Amino acid sequence: MDLVALLGQAVALALAAGVNVYATVALIGLAVRFEWVALPAEYHVFGSNVIIGAAIVLYLVEFVADKVPWVDSLWDVVHTAVRPIGGAFIAVATLGEASPVATVVAALVGGAVATSSHLTKAGTRAMANTSPEPFSNWALSLTEDAFVLGLGYLALQYPVAALIVALAVLLGILTFSVVLLRAAGRWLQRWRQPAPALH
Repeated sequence: MDLVALLGQAVALALAAGVNVYATVALIGLAVRFEWVALPAEYHVFGSNVIIGAAIVLYLVEFVADKVPWVDSLWDVVHTAVRPIGGAFIAVATLGEASPVATVVAALVGGAVATSSHLTKAGTRAMANTSPEPFSNWALSLTEDAFVLGLGYLALQYPVAALIVALAVLLGILTFSVVLLRAAGRWLQRWRQPAPALH
């Protein structure tokens, strides 16, 4: 596999892991087990019955937790460390045998990418929880699951296309973050202004 394809697989799978690490690990494990695509030997650890089983069970728990307002946000807080670490591990596994420097760079990139998608998911869920109805949570959860499985499949089968999609999503996250930070800055500035004196 060439460098661009490796990069596509690493970035796309790390991005997916930031949204749902268990679905991503389960997908990789099943791909290894049923030989859907040729993967480096380092991926073979994902094909373990224990890892596939644990990932599926935890995915099912997350599937339920994601549908309950505020429980989903608590779940996201707990996974603030888990998802980035999972993204870093997946990115390192994508490289196969590599130098220590390349391994560290892959871990940093994978962790950073997974962190960006995790924080975007957590922030979006926190905003959705201000609405009293549960349907937005259900819609977001199902959309996230479809995104993770779709991007994961694309990464395993068409890594170059997955890289393009992942970079577009990351650009969207960056743009959204800048807009959100500017809006928060304007709100904070208005909040700090003293109230007009009454005469």
